[in-house]
Amino acid sequence: MKKNIGIWIDTKQAIVIRLSKNGEHFIKKIDSKIETRVRVPGESKKFGRFGGQYITYEKNRLNKKNEQVNHFIKELFKEIENCDALVIFGPAKMKKILEKEIRNNMQFSGKLLGVHNTDLLTENQIVAWVKDYFYN
Repeated sequence: MKKNIGIWIDTKQAIVIRLSKNGEHFIKKIDSKIETRVRVPGESKKFGRFGGQYITYEKNRLNKKNEQVNHFIKELFKEIENCDALVIFGPAKMKKILEKEIRNNMQFSGKLLGVHNTDLLTENQIVAWVKDYFYN
């Protein structure tokens, strides 16, 4: 039985659509838990010997966001372990990050059929898009 998977991905979540041979579909939503706008407590103007200096925590934020993205991608890899064909689509740049990770992974690189831009879609539109991609 051929297992086709379509992943609609955004920064907030991913919706994984599994298609079976008889036309049935299974939907799984995965929240990314990526914090995009964070105010770090204690971030303020620091005063030192030479006057006021503003210290940013930009590197800390970037490291935390990268760690959250890596965790999100690992969760998606668990979902696509046993698939035969895979397509990624969505509105955000997260699909390009996932594509890069898949291309760097020998286990999944041959299974990726394409990466496509789409707008925000409802769940029914996502299922219809995946069925149209694989069956037409």
